[in-house]
Amino acid sequence: MGEQATASEAKSVVTRSAEETIAWGKEFARGLQAPLLVLLTGDLGSGKTTLTKGIVAGLGAADEEDVTSPTFTLVHVYGEDAGRATGPKGVVYHGDLYRIESFHDFETLGLEDAFAKPAVMILEWSEKFPLQAPWPQVRLKLEHMGGDSRRITVG
Repeated sequence: MGEQATASEAKSVVTRSAEETIAWGKEFARGLQAPLLVLLTGDLGSGKTTLTKGIVAGLGAADEEDVTSPTFTLVHVYGEDAGRATGPKGVVYHGDLYRIESFHDFETLGLEDAFAKPAVMILEWSEKFPLQAPWPQVRLKLEHMGGDSRRITVG
């Protein structure tokens, strides 16, 4: 599950509640290893932050209830204290690029500094990510299926 999937081997799962989405994220995280970019796409309300709660918790960087949307702060860092990794799988960056309108906006985030040490970087609205990243990537597409159901496609 944590292997980088190519488009030809894309697979999807449907979750039927926020709790199932978080649980799937925790399970998915078990196979992840830094350095890695986790690129999330999906409409507003499709479950990107809910899924991130599970991934961050599954990596041991924070409890799921401590993971919040970085829509206004733009980047949250989990599993780090005073610049040192505290999570068992290292530092996790959680970025939200929804409000990024230009490359200059992106530069102000300082995310390029994050690539200095291996970490897991989860980016919501990743279609706005303007750089060719030096790390392996896995893409997750989230779709609202009605009610609390979400389709998560890996690939």
